Amino acid sequence: MNFWTKVAGIILRNRHLILIIIAIITGLLASQMKYMKFSYTEANLLPENDEANLEYNKFLEIFGEEGNLVILGIKDSTVFTPKKFNAWNNLVHQFENLDEIDFTVSIADVKKLKADRNKRKFILEPLYEKDPTTTKEVFEIKKQLFEKLPFYDNLLFNKETGTLQTAIYIKKEIINTPARRDFIFDKLIPTIEKFEKENNLDVRISGMPYIRTLNAQNIQDEILLFVVGALGITAIIFFFFFRSFRATFITLLVVLIGVIWAFGFIGLFRYEITVLSALIPPLIIVIGVPNAVFLINKYQQEIKKHGQQAKALQRVISKIGNATLMTNITTASGFATFVFVKSNLLREFGILASVNIISIFILALLIIPIIYSFMPLPKKKHLNHLETKWIENVVNWMEKTVKEQRISIYIASVVVIILGIIGVYQIRVSGSLIEDMPKSTGFYKDIKFFEKEFGGIMPLEILIDTKKDKGVMKLSTLKKMDKINETIESFPELSKPISVVNLVKYSKQAYYKGNPKYYQLPTSQEQSYIFSYTKNSNSEAGMLKNFVDSTGRYARITTFMKDIGTDKMDIIQERLKAVINKEFPSDKFTVSVTGKALVFIKGTNYLINNLVLSLSLAIILIALFMAWMFRSPQMILISLLPNILPLLITAGLMGFLDIPIKPSTILVFSIAFGISVDDTIHFLAKYRQELMDSKWKVKPSVYAALRETGVSMFYTSIVLFFGFLVFTLSSFGGTIALGGLVSITLLLAMVSNLLLLPSLLLTFEKKIANKRVFKEPSIKIIPTKDEISEE
Repeated sequence: MNFWTKVAGIILRNRHLILIIIAIITGLLASQMKYMKFSYTEANLLPENDEANLEYNKFLEIFGEEGNLVILGIKDSTVFTPKKFNAWNNLVHQFENLDEIDFTVSIADVKKLKADRNKRKFILEPLYEKDPTTTKEVFEIKKQLFEKLPFYDNLLFNKETGTLQTAIYIKKEIINTPARRDFIFDKLIPTIEKFEKENNLDVRISGMPYIRTLNAQNIQDEILLFVVGALGITAIIFFFFFRSFRATFITLLVVLIGVIWAFGFIGLFRYEITVLSALIPPLIIVIGVPNAVFLINKYQQEIKKHGQQAKALQRVISKIGNATLMTNITTASGFATFVFVKSNLLREFGILASVNIISIFILALLIIPIIYSFMPLPKKKHLNHLETKWIENVVNWMEKTVKEQRISIYIASVVVIILGIIGVYQIRVSGSLIEDMPKSTGFYKDIKFFEKEFGGIMPLEILIDTKKDKGVMKLSTLKKMDKINETIESFPELSKPISVVNLVKYSKQAYYKGNPKYYQLPTSQEQSYIFSYTKNSNSEAGMLKNFVDSTGRYARITTFMKDIGTDKMDIIQERLKAVINKEFPSDKFTVSVTGKALVFIKGTNYLINNLVLSLSLAIILIALFMAWMFRSPQMILISLLPNILPLLITAGLMGFLDIPIKPSTILVFSIAFGISVDDTIHFLAKYRQELMDSKWKVKPSVYAALRETGVSMFYTSIVLFFGFLVFTLSSFGGTIALGGLVSITLLLAMVSNLLLLPSLLLTFEKKIANKRVFKEPSIKIIPTKDEISEE
């Protein structure tokens, strides 16, 4: 009696106890779901000790969270009428006194810097004393702003287009907490909507806190969509194949428990729900259903053969159990390779996916035979699908093609490989923070609005360490910083920079009675008396604190980036670094280019380097499985080629269709490879059994394996194809691409495993038959016919 026959006996003898244990574990994991929480920060794809992360963390230590700005914009000529102009400025005052708000900046808050000659200091005066009541007064304010206050250009207005902007700074301590979400949904959005209705104006909203909140809400909404969609589509396809409500119900029960376990593990491990971990529950449904297909199909085949339930259930566990275990281990190992990547985001995804894949296998192996043991035998109508004419025709076509068109199969494979390689060279890399965001949503359109009007919303920061206190305010340092500003202004992808340089230029303008032509850095002669005014005044202190730290040692230059890819970002970085290296000698200054957008872009490049590592690791792991299972070096090559081929086609399609490599699409290869190898294992396991029973006759063994496993492989591939297609319902570009690409890859893998794999076995027939490369395997994947007849 082999191991799996004993396992079958234990499962069927202790069925009540096993169901109770499953119910208890499900209850315990369901209780952990309360610890699930959505991520309130951007996905950090880099290891914690990476240089880019260390530089960014240093910046945060000195200046605090940089992504705390919500911006409101309005482009409407009617805003320059007294009623609407005052309403616009009063809108921001509704937020000023809220607990969540640090401070706000609008046109009403604009202060003019003036030089007080008597006291030899700068003072701040309001732009206007009282709300304007006539259109003439409004235009006078507009004229002063647009023509005489260049300091505020691109901060509060765009003088070219007349667009106005208002800034709301959320308190840094709540920016990565649920309080941010509550503020956005309960206070900000309702207030803006009320304002729009009352004034018939269209207000644009953006800024990283706003985008992140709405994005997180989209992820939250889509989890339910994916789970319900995956359940619905797999149930319909399953019923279409099996024509049995009973079989469909049992399968849905297994995957529903699997989904509860998946959410439970997220809570148990205290992981946050991110774009990646949100894919786990629907992924478990899609991967769980094929397990049920193999188990239920085998049960029905056995019932049809001899009509004995106990014998059929025992054979289901003993014949399919090991092969299904191996397929699930290979799938789990495809995901588990992410555990070796240093990125926390991917490591968590790898751990969750592999744990849940093994869990869904255990659930299917236990629940399906046990529930069937309580039920009456399937009726004849439930077994009719085993003789479906069109399925038989499909299998006959595959057999005929392998017999007669082997050369055509190889020519097609070579052509596909060449096209795939051409496509691979056209793949581009995208490190965009917002490319995956739903294009149809209002907040995405608003992002594009601010990019056009103000040069972007993603902060890029330059941190300057002068290595001595008060080093920032030296004229030589300010001139060096101005060189960086000039470089930034030369890029259309970047907004006008904001730094202490702007403030010093504004001071000179104020010294010369507010004449805008003096908005420039002082000369060395002017420096002493302009700076003496600065020392006497406290009016600039508040304005300075955002650009220079309290010791005067560190300064920041802030610019905002458009949604650009890694290629453009590399060019920008290179030019900035060249200016920095020329102007700031490393023995006197330390200058770093940082910011959330840059960390994300570097994270994407890091991921791509790790994709090669994780995929290579998956291929090596699965090759070792093959070597261990079949004890045959030739079989490693024969089994891997039909699974690597679909990956090459997918990579080629990404190049031809301009689908970039990015954090979301990077998973396609590991997911598809881990799943597609399952078909190979099922086929080769059956082939080996037939080979031994037929006394090493290769041809009949290949055709017998093709006939027996072809139907199940066809069923599971169709279920997987439509299951992954559910992800194309997403509003996120990356998730749509992931779903579509995995679906296509798995369909191609099925064709490859049912045509190329048997063709290779027949081509290498002499080597296999003569050398008998199939030595006794380490584990019996499928018992021999002698063992079956003894049961």
